[in-house]
Amino acid sequence: MIYFNYETDFELGNEDVLANWINATILEEGCKEGEINYIFCDDEYLHKLNVEFLNHDTLTDVISFDYTVGKELHGDIYISVERVKDNANDFKTDFVDEVNRVIIHGVLHYCGYKDKTDSDAQIMRNKEDYYLSKLN
Repeated sequence: MIYFNYETDFELGNEDVLANWINATILEEGCKEGEINYIFCDDEYLHKLNVEFLNHDTLTDVISFDYTVGKELHGDIYISVERVKDNANDFKTDFVDEVNRVIIHGVLHYCGYKDKTDSDAQIMRNKEDYYLSKLN
């Protein structure tokens, strides 16, 4: 099951559409949907998690905690709405498109994609673009 949780005033308007899109992505990647929680929050909330659990004293747009078992995906994906808004402005893209990008980014990590090297980041970006095109 895909769950959407809110620790801020932000709310998605199309949860059912997004949940179906996420599930279709998971299936196309040869995985199975387990329990995935999306938690939308602010910079302060996500920064605290970043420091406490990852020892990174920086702001970020998304943090994924992966509890996947084999090919069954489980995890918690925290998204800073403030950071996504800033990124949308910086990259001159639509806010909703940027929210959808980080939503699918977290799931792609669970599917095994990495983004620490330039080549891995390019593969991740190509996958994001591919699945975003299926949503739009």
